[in-house]
Amino acid sequence: MRLTACILVLATSCREAPAPATNDAAPLEDAAPAVGAGQPSSSASALLDAAPAATGCPPGMLLIAGKYCPYVGHRCVDWIDEKRDRCRRYSAPPICEGRIVDLSFCMDRYEYPNQKGVLPAVMVSYIEAQAVCHEEDKRLCSEDEWTFACEGEERLPYPYGYERSAEACNIDRAHVLPDFDAFSRPTLISAEVERLDKRVRSGSMPGCKSPFGVFDMTGNVDEWTVNPLPNREAGVDVSSLKGGYFGPIRARCRPVTRSHNRWFRFYQVGFRCCRDRAQPQ
Repeated sequence: MRLTACILVLATSCREAPAPATNDAAPLEDAAPAVGAGQPSSSASALLDAAPAATGCPPGMLLIAGKYCPYVGHRCVDWIDEKRDRCRRYSAPPICEGRIVDLSFCMDRYEYPNQKGVLPAVMVSYIEAQAVCHEEDKRLCSEDEWTFACEGEERLPYPYGYERSAEACNIDRAHVLPDFDAFSRPTLISAEVERLDKRVRSGSMPGCKSPFGVFDMTGNVDEWTVNPLPNREAGVDVSSLKGGYFGPIRARCRPVTRSHNRWFRFYQVGFRCCRDRAQPQ
């Protein structure tokens, strides 16, 4: 309980900072479709319409279920920055290069603390995120689970379609160089996080929604996931990050960062939780 309270403090520490321009997204009922967006598959639409009791997921979590391809090829036809792997537009359809598997699990609708209209938590290590999820009878998502929840059965490169859009999700904000010395001095950390902060409140950008209805999966904050192939000798830990943050980075469903150990925390690192689906009695 104490750890959860500390994480919540981090989530709201910058709440008095001026709201970014992109936080003024249109209300859900007035929002225009995201550029290049596809329609959810029939199975995803059925899951969105299902009542919580029917899905086997607790309130606040969504059922993510369907056919997942572990290896997918996307072809970029309009690069923003090929060296940094930032693509403006991909061609459809994607190519499945692996054996299709069935996945079924529950995922938080929003980034932790999983509340619409609240800034997501940051400065959270993998260890802390894992402990908070366990405290709520949940767990961190695996890389494959996170990817599937983001791209859907359509295997979209972005949760909203084939064309990158900073209007849909909180991405491509101008990079501000961190003062790394400040992060080594406890009395300066909060002020430095606030200076760098460009988060938006969870669910405030209605176009940033995956085919399964999960919000803010690309951009806003990086999210801790479980790396299935840790290699201690190579310095690769069980911790990995998915989704990217608000800066000018890849911010797609497939990429993953495995270069940070489980103790790492930074101004743009957060998480969300998953859980096994309850089986009918």
